[in-house]
Amino acid sequence: MDGISAYSYFLRAHLPQLMLSNVPEHFWETLSKKITDNIFDCGLTFQLLELDYEDSDFMPYDPFWSVVPICDIKRSDPNHIYLIDHAWTFKANRIKNNLRSIPALLDRMCALMKVVSGSIEEKIDKVSRGLWRYAHTYAVIGDQFSPEQRVPVWYVLDELGCGITHSDNPNFRTVPFIYVPTQVTYTIIFPIRDVKEGDAITRNFVEGNYPHYRQRDAMLIPWKHYDYFDEDFTQQEPESDYFLEGHVYEDLPDLEILDIRQNIPNRLKVFSQYSFINDHLTSPHFEIVYNENQADIMWYTEHYKTFNDLSINSPNTFINQFPYEYIITVKDLLPIVARRCSSDCKNPNDPFESNPAWLPITFNLKTELCKLVSYYVQRKKAGLDNLWICKPYNLARSLDTYITDDLQFMCRLPASGPKIAQKYIEDPVLFDRPDVGLVKFDIRYVILLKGVNPTEVYIYNNFFLRFSNKPFGLDNLEDFEQHFTVMNYLDGVPLYRVLCDEFKEAWARQYANYNWSEVEKSITEMFSQLFIAATSKEPPCGIAKSPQSRALYAADLMLSWNKKNGDTTIQPKLLEINWMPDCQRACEYYPDFYNDIFSVLFLNRDVGSCTKIL
Repeated sequence: MDGISAYSYFLRAHLPQLMLSNVPEHFWETLSKKITDNIFDCGLTFQLLELDYEDSDFMPYDPFWSVVPICDIKRSDPNHIYLIDHAWTFKANRIKNNLRSIPALLDRMCALMKVVSGSIEEKIDKVSRGLWRYAHTYAVIGDQFSPEQRVPVWYVLDELGCGITHSDNPNFRTVPFIYVPTQVTYTIIFPIRDVKEGDAITRNFVEGNYPHYRQRDAMLIPWKHYDYFDEDFTQQEPESDYFLEGHVYEDLPDLEILDIRQNIPNRLKVFSQYSFINDHLTSPHFEIVYNENQADIMWYTEHYKTFNDLSINSPNTFINQFPYEYIITVKDLLPIVARRCSSDCKNPNDPFESNPAWLPITFNLKTELCKLVSYYVQRKKAGLDNLWICKPYNLARSLDTYITDDLQFMCRLPASGPKIAQKYIEDPVLFDRPDVGLVKFDIRYVILLKGVNPTEVYIYNNFFLRFSNKPFGLDNLEDFEQHFTVMNYLDGVPLYRVLCDEFKEAWARQYANYNWSEVEKSITEMFSQLFIAATSKEPPCGIAKSPQSRALYAADLMLSWNKKNGDTTIQPKLLEINWMPDCQRACEYYPDFYNDIFSVLFLNRDVGSCTKIL
């Protein structure tokens, strides 16, 4: 392939990356040649310097290294774009495991971070703590990639790349770049200002525009020290625009038309995109059809938005979604809605308690990072634990989810995509597995929303349980089987199953002083409060009224010990509400699951397996 055709091929494969990353066009051809021919020529232009400090002058945030050019650099010169290799690519929940299993990697990171003393485990801990000054992240995007493939990847540059220091007014940019033919990721660096020989090369570690400067300062905490993060961490509900951000507009039904709907036929035709409904809905009151135009009930596995058209063109057809129901199914919005249930009488002696008690303290890392830092700092000063679980807004199955007490890591997480940080339940109620011991477990309730204003909510009485595979402890935060309960999507990992009635029997033996009916009463009260809050405001801040709508959600919760004033009680903690949950287990355990669900939602019938809670 000659030079022109090789460059044309390079552009066809990489033009979207180049434009998205704002790489100036005059560098493209040089980059094509260097990356195609594997030319790493940084050493011909730059020099890595080790910085030497007097002991009295060195501060914890001072860099160990600096990079300087050995010649003048003009930003207009197309030759000044360079490739930097990655020394380490890792998942954030495998750091210590990587360092233990690859001694040479530990040695290299210790040399980079000037870790010179301690046992192997002590060195691993120091490297893990210091890592976030050197680590950067990227993620692949596109519908062709699985959720697992879209989980952000973290990486550490080689020694020269790590020597480039931060500046709010940088002279270079660095950009991760995937070379499509080999699927290898490099980092490219190029000047954005002219640089004189011997001047330090700098980059901006936190690029982008932020509406509040303190958000950016918080993201820079691994590299800078700030004294003012002792401010108030009280959270306020955002304006209505926030509920629309990042979401496709949903129109509302014409309620006047729906007031004159016809009576429901005796046999309802069901069109479903969910195979388990087609296989397990066997009641004679329903008929499965495969043409949407024939359906009385449409059950979609993709989001539906055009409720107004549905009310006008098919006023007698049901749909399995409510307008703006995402305010409870998206992880950053659920805490906002839940905090509407807060009590006005917050305990002045415990400013760190959650309010309402069933919502773990939760901060949005995109908009509330400063408040998280303040809460973390003040909690640390009070001698309280600071374990947090960090989750992306819209991924399930514990993907891209981490447990940490490292503030620097949490301050870096916004760079890897929108996330929340939720206070980790450090004192959970445990279940005694006869084969393992005391393990974490969570409980999943199926919730049926039948109507809004008036709001009508049911729960399916047979809840579902998930268990960890290892005894609970806080000694290894990277151990998935110790801290997480989602085992049914992992190959080769055992799945422990207990049915609802079996769990109640075991509970009566293990916690004889805590009647399960009382625990469940507090759980249903929690759900009632949440749905009152979720329907108390007009859209987009609340779920909209839609007489054609019916919905099924799954609510995941844990139980926590609440020790106060000498009393010990059990407090449910709501983790998340899931849209279109996996109901395979429900069908396997309870063959009439969908018959009962559909009877409640569409036939106005009471069934023994479902209880009205609102």
